Amino acid sequence: MKPTDPRWNDTRIIEGSGNVFADLGFDDAQAQVLALRAEAMLRLSEHLRAQGWTQAEAARHLGITQPRVSRLLKGAWQDFSLDMLLTLAARAGLHPQLQLAV
Repeated sequence: MKPTDPRWNDTRIIEGSGNVFADLGFDDAQAQVLALRAEAMLRLSEHLRAQGWTQAEAARHLGITQPRVSRLLKGAWQDFSLDMLLTLAARAGLHPQLQLAV
């Protein structure tokens, strides 16, 4: 968006839904899965940093390569499925749980 675009001066405030992915236009089901992936990635990254492991040490604990750990810590969520993130969390010593609500 260029400064000459009329949207540049739009100062309206629109309340978010609580799920940034839904706000970006993803359908509800996909938005929920993306939000779960982002949350899993955030918690796993925080845990790895709290352990004080180098990326190489984290890679050994997780059973993945160091470049993949780097992508994880940089938040490259598109590189990780929810299934893989939950697997990595378990390998890191976390206890992931899934709860479905109505």
